[in-house]
Amino acid sequence: MEKRFLGNTGMEVSTLSYGASSLGQEFRKIDIDEAVQSVHVAIDSGINHIDTSPFYGRGMSEMLLGRVLPEIPRENYYLQTKLGRYSGEHFDFSAKRVAESVDISLERMKVDHLDIVLCHDLEFVEMSQIVEETLPALRKQVKKGKVRFIGVSGYPMKMFKYILDNADVDVILSYNHYTLQNDMALELLPICEEKGVGVMNAAPFSARLLTNAPLPPWHKATPFVREIAQKAAQHCESRGVDIAQLALQFSIAHPGFTTCVTGSANPKRVAQWVEWSQLPLDEELVAEVQAILKPIHNWIYTEGRPENNDDEAIEWAKKV
Repeated sequence: MEKRFLGNTGMEVSTLSYGASSLGQEFRKIDIDEAVQSVHVAIDSGINHIDTSPFYGRGMSEMLLGRVLPEIPRENYYLQTKLGRYSGEHFDFSAKRVAESVDISLERMKVDHLDIVLCHDLEFVEMSQIVEETLPALRKQVKKGKVRFIGVSGYPMKMFKYILDNADVDVILSYNHYTLQNDMALELLPICEEKGVGVMNAAPFSARLLTNAPLPPWHKATPFVREIAQKAAQHCESRGVDIAQLALQFSIAHPGFTTCVTGSANPKRVAQWVEWSQLPLDEELVAEVQAILKPIHNWIYTEGRPENNDDEAIEWAKKV
């Protein structure tokens, strides 16, 4: 599998990363044995980067990784987790919790260091706390050798720009913002390139919006957005292609994004994604699908505190 360097970290990461949110049953109930096998399939297929969080399954994802990672040589993968979000409404980005969270993640996953730790969904809290307290506390964990690199993850573009202007980070992880439907993350690339910050993309399927699968109950897509996305999926089907295949291929094609994080607790699904990643991208079909999706191009929703959201999200809320 193709690999790209992640900013100035020196890490050479596969263009597909294994997202372990599914291990926490964020999308459906899972079979534990299948879930464990899905990690093995990912690593055996050339994926060398794993993304998780204590939020996923409220610890379940990290605990399951703790069952499987001891069976895999540590040099075969990079491990990335997060901190700060621990349940739907529980956020704690204090310096004290940073140290505790890192230690708990290490214990759960049975590893001696974490390659990357990200502040998780920081749009739900005051940005100044992240800059003045959380990130400096994480740098102390780097000095202790428990963490190699640090960064932030979340949804609104606005908070990424704030962090990049006011803090020193190694990487960022954006989701739902570089897909067939939304390319807003492109505006971050020149800023990050100038600063040597690695950029990771996640959720090429936009939480199933760009698939034929039913959306999870928490999905914020409006009826109009769902209708347009369904038309795009039907067009792909008429051309003999699963829209999920096209979505995955599109999201890993841009060299400005080191890797694209997506995950499943189904080993067959993981193997399928790896197979899709090796096939040529149908540029003509991409153009046709994006023409269908044009009415919802760069549709976004609000997430977290209002002041941390982009004006475009408010405008879209009025439209759809």
